[in-house]
Amino acid sequence: MAFMSCVQIQPSREMTVEEFKAWLRQFDIDHDGHLSREDLKEALHSMRIWFAWWKARQAMKEADTNRNGQIDNPKEIEKLVNFAQQRLHMKIQRN
Repeated sequence: MAFMSCVQIQPSREMTVEEFKAWLRQFDIDHDGHLSREDLKEALHSMRIWFAWWKARQAMKEADTNRNGQIDNPKEIEKLVNFAQQRLHMKIQRN
């Protein structure tokens, strides 16, 4: 029997922007390079954040500027970083 090791980035309340992006990429369920509300919900749930479904909805409302249901460009990622800092009290250091 073979065991596959899966390295996952564990979230913390302090990380760099690149670590934040790498952490979010783990939750891109369909591996299309875009984050849906469901992807965000799973990411927040992994941090044991209460009401992850609601906070994911709020994050999408704030960050999804083109209203296509996905976070899919650098401007939207930046808005998501700001949301995480302000609303989720995550410390994301900019390099």
